[in-house]
Amino acid sequence: MDYPGNLFVVAAPSGAGKSSLCKALLELDSRLQPSVSHTTRPPRGQEKHGREYFFVSQPEFDAMVEADAFVEWAHVHSNRYGTSKKAIEDRMAMGADVILEIDFQGAIQIKNVFANAVCIFILPPSWEELRSRLERRGEDSADIIDMRMKNAQLEVAQVAKFDFVIINELFDRALFDLKTIVHSQRLKISAQRRARAETFQALNIL
Repeated sequence: MDYPGNLFVVAAPSGAGKSSLCKALLELDSRLQPSVSHTTRPPRGQEKHGREYFFVSQPEFDAMVEADAFVEWAHVHSNRYGTSKKAIEDRMAMGADVILEIDFQGAIQIKNVFANAVCIFILPPSWEELRSRLERRGEDSADIIDMRMKNAQLEVAQVAKFDFVIINELFDRALFDLKTIVHSQRLKISAQRRARAETFQALNIL
């Protein structure tokens, strides 16, 4: 089904900066709304239930899987993450543009359900910089960082399946690139037809 709103799906290896970029874009663009995923991992730092994620127990997550409530869900770093299909549909049906941070597995599954979704992959400038960012974050043990680096090699190998790629070397430049993608998508004729259907009808454009 076509919705007047757009769906932007942003994926990246852990530490590449997708959360910071998406947060900054949301502060600049009032037309964008975040999609809040469910996860079985515990909150980090100042994260709050219902803001960054819905933090649920394993049994709660299992119940949602059984109820077919997720458009996608996956195991990531020993935890599970899932995206509510209804939550996305409701927002796009009202004309909102939705931005979703997710792992590459989920992004591919989302694209299979929402054909018009715009998939964006964030790359680090180098493996050395990625490790440095993970270490500076100060949230994970050395073993966890090693696991994230190993997973990152598998994740970046999927980049060709995405519509756009941003290399997050300088944050301001990467943010500009992300803004450009969002704005360009809104101006595509297919997106304009969905968002401004009444204008196309008034102008007798089929």
